[in-house]
Amino acid sequence: MPNDFIPSRRRLVMLASAALGTSLLGGIGRLALADSDEDDGDNHFEESANTSFTLANTGLKARVVVVGGGMAGASVAKYLRLWGGTGVQVTLVEPNPRYTSNIMSNLVLNGSRNITTLGYTYSNLSAKYGVTVNEARLTSINSAARSVTLSDGSSLAYDRLVLAPGVEFMDAYGLTQNDYATATPHAWQAGPQTSLLATQLAGMQNGTFVMTIPKAPYRCPPGPYERACLVADYLKTYRGSASRVIVLDENLSIQAEKETFNHAFTSIHAGVITYVPGATNIRIDPHTRQVNYLDTVGNPQSANAQVVAPIPPHRSTGSAPGGWLAAAGLNNSPDGRWCVVDVLSYESTAVSGIHVIGDAASCGLPKAGHVANQEAKICADAIVRLLGGQQPDPAPVANSACYSPITGSTASWLTAVYQYDSSNKKMVVAANNGNTSGATAIESATISTQNFREMSTWFNTLMGDSFG
Repeated sequence: MPNDFIPSRRRLVMLASAALGTSLLGGIGRLALADSDEDDGDNHFEESANTSFTLANTGLKARVVVVGGGMAGASVAKYLRLWGGTGVQVTLVEPNPRYTSNIMSNLVLNGSRNITTLGYTYSNLSAKYGVTVNEARLTSINSAARSVTLSDGSSLAYDRLVLAPGVEFMDAYGLTQNDYATATPHAWQAGPQTSLLATQLAGMQNGTFVMTIPKAPYRCPPGPYERACLVADYLKTYRGSASRVIVLDENLSIQAEKETFNHAFTSIHAGVITYVPGATNIRIDPHTRQVNYLDTVGNPQSANAQVVAPIPPHRSTGSAPGGWLAAAGLNNSPDGRWCVVDVLSYESTAVSGIHVIGDAASCGLPKAGHVANQEAKICADAIVRLLGGQQPDPAPVANSACYSPITGSTASWLTAVYQYDSSNKKMVVAANNGNTSGATAIESATISTQNFREMSTWFNTLMGDSFG
């Protein structure tokens, strides 16, 4: 491996991080293609330097299998090839031919977006970077033999295995998977349930919409509050002022963008949104859509809803008893829901040679699409270093950024830079003065139409970096 290879790749990490994160503070629209402000609904990629690099010349020879084609899996497959070079064979195992973005999917509910604009294929990963795409499902892992078995009966050997399986949703509130699919959609996995929930909302009159938020950690911390705002805006605009949105949050307070969403709930959408923190004993009848719960002080309450969107607790895909992840012993968090990893490389702390990134990982970072992209780059960098006989970067940096639409034309944003804290071996929010104690993410000071316009540029840039 050339001596200057690792520093060069690290510079690319920093450049990619800057392109996808710091622009929130400096106006991300200025990094975009000239026509982006004129087409907020398009899903075109923002092509940039990091989508046109040639593969590195490292001389490495290795087989890496990546399981899961979401934000984390697509990104790590791409960057493993870019930084590992032609000798690093990367196979992406993903049963679906297209990925539907969870980011921006709440905008489908108010008609701002069509679900088809959120679809991405793996053609660029294959054609531009030489990633082999295998449309199959993982069924088992043999960590001793370093091989995986797929749903088509075939097996793949690996030198390094990267798991990015995402999450699965647990039965909760008296509901089943069939209830989620047909009557009370959570729509927290973008796709058919998103379209079903949009149809149910479109059929509402002056009625009540009830949604739930599970205890953290869950996918996309600001996402549920964003959903409440968009649904409230849609209902009061198109379905009458008597419409109501009840938010039953199992957490004791708003989990992200507290100032922004508190203002949205109490001012912008005042009289429409009722926010109930610390809700417990939630029970939902999928047939009558009656919702019973205990409020913050333990008083029994009931709501008769026209539409119910419960976001149930979730866990790493395959971590249920008998699941392939559990069988491999990878779901090693105390509650058995997540995979604990070493954040320097995202290698599992339970099984060597296996890395876990994205929503399935327990690493201290939020479970979000932009973060998944960042974890993928740290993981790819670490794997290439390890394959070359080196150690992972001892001081990785990750960026978290997202926009949150508050109405059909305004949005806020949230951003944070995370650095490695060697004392507790975790990623923590970095502070400008270097003191991380008490440091928190930065949220937008305003809710504006400018933020809403820049949101599409941020989204297109991020998706281009992951799939383009």
